[in-house]
Amino acid sequence: MVTLILLEVEKTTPIQQWHFKDSTVIRIGRSVDNDIVLSNYLVSRHHLEIRQISNGNQGNYWQVISKGTNGTYLNGIFLNGDSVITSTLPDKSLIQLAKDGPLLKFQLQDESDSDDLSTQSQHQIKPTFTTPTHPDLGCTHQGNSPNNLFCIHCGQPISVQKTIRQYQVLRTLGQGGMGTTYLACNTTNLIMGVPQRLVLKQMNADMAKIPKAQELFQREAKTLKNLNHVGIPKYYDFFVEDGKKYLAMELIDGQDLEHRVNFTGPVTQRQAIAWMIQTCDVLEYIHSQDPPLIHRDIKPANLMARNSDNRIVVLDFGAVKEKEAGTAPGTKIGAEGYSAPEQNRGQPLTQSDLYAIGPTLIFLLTGENPYKFYRQRGRGYHFDLTRVPTITHQLRAVIEHTTEPLVRDRYQTAKELKMALAECISG
Repeated sequence: MVTLILLEVEKTTPIQQWHFKDSTVIRIGRSVDNDIVLSNYLVSRHHLEIRQISNGNQGNYWQVISKGTNGTYLNGIFLNGDSVITSTLPDKSLIQLAKDGPLLKFQLQDESDSDDLSTQSQHQIKPTFTTPTHPDLGCTHQGNSPNNLFCIHCGQPISVQKTIRQYQVLRTLGQGGMGTTYLACNTTNLIMGVPQRLVLKQMNADMAKIPKAQELFQREAKTLKNLNHVGIPKYYDFFVEDGKKYLAMELIDGQDLEHRVNFTGPVTQRQAIAWMIQTCDVLEYIHSQDPPLIHRDIKPANLMARNSDNRIVVLDFGAVKEKEAGTAPGTKIGAEGYSAPEQNRGQPLTQSDLYAIGPTLIFLLTGENPYKFYRQRGRGYHFDLTRVPTITHQLRAVIEHTTEPLVRDRYQTAKELKMALAECISG
């Protein structure tokens, strides 16, 4: 019997498994007619096959046949996806569908060791919880790779850098001017016997001395706590420990659009529009709050494409601001090339978030800094996209409309912009 286990790519933690009792061919891909369907943009419709080959008196063996356009990795060795390549498949092999794609573990199991399973079955893995034998170690199982953060046997953390309250810090995800983000586990909240994984954001000590920085950090926590949308990370906790402020929030498994384009190149117009429609959904939600909320930092680096469904999650609510009528110019926040003129003057509006959709589309479709296309026209500045072949006339008109220098000349609501983008797809 063959068992295939879906693992989290970086943590190699079991997520899901499939059993094949009598099958001699197992097909894996994005299309629904496969035996295992993996909805991931890196996976081809019919990405690979695992076949049982008869070897006469010497018995049978298994073979992997890679057909994916992005290729397949067998135990770290690349199998070219431009043509059908076969390779013998040893027991307990790791199969990765494309670089950074889904990771599967192939296991041969004696039928006598299995429970009464049907020819093909699928279920969620329920790892057994093992209490660490040392406060700094989450697991003592053997056979884990040195790079593994989680045990492939029980799902527990293998190495813990430090513990902050009930949170075990596993590694640093990123460092910025405001704070440091960590991958962490909540030992008091178990999911299928395994500590919940999350992002723990710590405010930098030097920034904690600046009142404005403290205000922005606490504002992000307050904002996330009061929001509930599939395109916004969930709030878990906010606390102060040893004089340092921490924010615990949902871990989004995916890749931000800036890294995505820098790594794989510009995306198709249909994909770019679909992502911006999803971003407009989130903006429509936060703009509808009372009072309306303005994100102020919409840009590719703050838009995450979730691996499980390729949908957008908007990140970094540290710059969010409530819309106030008749206020004096405030702090300028926003990325060059993505900020609206009024936002650069310290007077952001909800339409300023919509403005940022335009340059974000330019980056997604060209891979270039949108500021490269920003030119003077008449008495103002506009994005000139007339010589960009990957942007159709209809979409160019939408981008020009939402990036007009004067607020009154733009789309006024996220719903209005969303409808205009949808027409570009239908057209």
